[in-house]
Amino acid sequence: MNIFRLIKENNKGLVVVVNKWDLVDKSDDNSTKKYEEYVKKGLEPFDDIPVIFTSTVTKQRVLKAMESAVRVYENRTRKISTSQLNKCIQQYVEETPPPSWKGKFIKVKYATQLPTYYPTFALFCNLPQYIRDPYKRYIENRLRKDFDFCGVPIKVFFRKK
Repeated sequence: MNIFRLIKENNKGLVVVVNKWDLVDKSDDNSTKKYEEYVKKGLEPFDDIPVIFTSTVTKQRVLKAMESAVRVYENRTRKISTSQLNKCIQQYVEETPPPSWKGKFIKVKYATQLPTYYPTFALFCNLPQYIRDPYKRYIENRLRKDFDFCGVPIKVFFRKK
């Protein structure tokens, strides 16, 4: 878990490769799903990580592991246009608006992707100090789902316009 925290803190992509898959008894059809759920449950806060089961003896899924690593790298370097990002953010805000705080309503004006080596987004609004972590996670999860940021940490900042 400490290694995974370091990976997240340094904003690196991750693919979990489980070796020796040829030695596992595959008596039922769902063995891969069961083991994947078991691995993801052990890595609980890090839930959006690809898990690949390989065997170097039979050369099973070795190329798939490399393809998955390349895909995670592409996800990490993906740039989203500001217009497309703003359409999505406005849709998210319309579906689930930020909760009001002390009677003040938060309005998200626009969003942009910052020029970093990993996906970082800045959302400009009128009262960024009142945005709480659950809403940040909501925006992060929606961005991850809609733009396929599998295996990559995402940072979302709220700034004053």
